[in-house]
Amino acid sequence: MDADRAGRRSRATSGAAGAVAELIRESRFCVALTGAGISVPSGIPDFRSPGRGLWERVDPMKVAHIDAFRDDPEQFWRFYSERFLGLADVAPNPAHYALARLEHEGYLRAVITQNIDRLHRRAGSRRVIEVHGSIDRCVCLVCGEARGYEEVLELLRDGELVPRCRRCREPLKPDVVLFGEFLPAAALREAEDLARTADLMLCIGSSLEVWPVAGLPRQTLLSGGRIVLVTQGPTPYDGEATVKLDGDVVDELDAVLSAL
Repeated sequence: MDADRAGRRSRATSGAAGAVAELIRESRFCVALTGAGISVPSGIPDFRSPGRGLWERVDPMKVAHIDAFRDDPEQFWRFYSERFLGLADVAPNPAHYALARLEHEGYLRAVITQNIDRLHRRAGSRRVIEVHGSIDRCVCLVCGEARGYEEVLELLRDGELVPRCRRCREPLKPDVVLFGEFLPAAALREAEDLARTADLMLCIGSSLEVWPVAGLPRQTLLSGGRIVLVTQGPTPYDGEATVKLDGDVVDELDAVLSAL
């Protein structure tokens, strides 16, 4: 009986993946919107999943808010240094490579991502809009000096508690959007333009709950486009998606590629 159920689910998933492949083939302007779920297979924990999300273990307002950085840089970096060190050996997974392949083969115009982990670029995606910033560098909020990820990583490995600017010795801040900060205006504007232009948006590994990014699929829908969901768990758009794939993100995208 279990084998029968597994077989039926496999056939259903294959059929849905084929439908997504057909939508991609027919699309004239397809974009992807990705969240933390696409990086989970790389070993990066997500933030909000019940029972395992990072924010269930720590209070983001105390460790990932701009006021926390300004008020106590040492406490902030005690939390964030774990993120830096944890990402050092993380590699893109097949889901990242699947989107890079779709772009290289002319099916995908851009990737809009909420992730800061650089994995889309490392997988080969060329047009990546990082609406929450990137861990690729840290910046000084006083003089604007920037230091790259690898350089800051070495400082942390050498025991420096708070990476500092070389010029003015002020604490460096990861070039990511913390709670209490606005999204980078240029990146958000580009993402909104892409969403309005897209006739197909692939929403991958995101619960689509964090605004203003959560409003991007709505812009595609209002412009007459369609959305596909490739994510586990409910989203506010489940009833409006043309197709929803809710299995493992690597398996689902592999099935879509196989059907193209």
